[in-house]
Amino acid sequence: MSKFIKGMDLSTMLEVKQCGAKYFVDGQEMDILDICKKNNIDTIRLRVWNDPKSPDGRPYGAGNNDLEATIEMGKRVTEAGMGVLVNFHYSDFWADPGKQYKPKAWEGLSVEELAQAVYVFTKDSMEKILAAGVNVTLIQVGNELSNGLMWPEGRLWGTEGEIDNYDNVAKFINAGIRACREVKKDIPIMIHLDNGGNNDLYRRWFDHFIPRGEDFEYIGLSYYPFWHGRLDQLEYNLNDIAKRYGKELIMAEVSMGFTMEDYASYEKLEPHERKGYATRAHLIDNIDYPMTVQGQMDFTKDFLNRVANVVDGKGCGFFWWEPAWIPVPGSGWATEASLEYIHDPGPCGNEWANQALFDYEGNALPTWDVIREFKKN
Repeated sequence: MSKFIKGMDLSTMLEVKQCGAKYFVDGQEMDILDICKKNNIDTIRLRVWNDPKSPDGRPYGAGNNDLEATIEMGKRVTEAGMGVLVNFHYSDFWADPGKQYKPKAWEGLSVEELAQAVYVFTKDSMEKILAAGVNVTLIQVGNELSNGLMWPEGRLWGTEGEIDNYDNVAKFINAGIRACREVKKDIPIMIHLDNGGNNDLYRRWFDHFIPRGEDFEYIGLSYYPFWHGRLDQLEYNLNDIAKRYGKELIMAEVSMGFTMEDYASYEKLEPHERKGYATRAHLIDNIDYPMTVQGQMDFTKDFLNRVANVVDGKGCGFFWWEPAWIPVPGSGWATEASLEYIHDPGPCGNEWANQALFDYEGNALPTWDVIREFKKN
């Protein structure tokens, strides 16, 4: 039976600390990594963006997760006694099903040149990360790849429906996998999609990829209950793909809200400057648990049990997405510079604070206790 990974994505860790974030357990201030360690977290997920700043040098925000920042955080995580999941986005900013923009430096490259660029960037990054002494225990090649990566060459769906770019997608992902294997072949590789409750998506995507793809160890899933269906749908998908593909499964991203109270007073932004939280009221009508402190705890117990009990022991862990991204002034999901890069009208601000594992003032929520005490049977 594989170890059950308990993970957190702390990719904004440096930025929120610089903006004044503080965290408390029972009234005592503690470092975020110490809190993780105290609660039996063993792995921290850190994203890598290629060049998260504009051509004239303006930062893109949301952690500004270039290689230098990832190495700095990775060293801190390693010193704290935990492993690191390195998460390559292959973009200069957010990569997800709604946006997979290739890095600015790779514009104009052919498909073969893009694959080579992925290989070189991945290999160089991994060599530098490992040379810095970072304890890398897992690597993610691409982020939420449901709609491909590095558009338009690697896009899989558009306004007219499915686009047959699976060969290109496989070339890009394979280049990243080969680079990782060449640097250190025994570090496991994850392929990650979003929408964990959508079984049709996972069957279609992996039926296309596996015959074309290099070998990998883990299928990663995102699951946000307000976007991705009920827990029964997630459980069905987990069990089906475990049997169908024989891979081990990790929930690469999950979160659940603890309140629907606004946090505008903490962000200190004008109304037109804040996007507000992602958990809009119309999205939470059909979720399994209410967005309360108790609801977050109950959801987490239920979620962890379903993941841990996937058929054949294939459910191997989870990463709570950005549990420490509390609403401190100056740390939002984007800046004006990054909005230009991803062609988004904005506004900016923090979308995630009501899904953290701390209240708006940085006090640890009781869901940490649920996570700490959970054991896979």
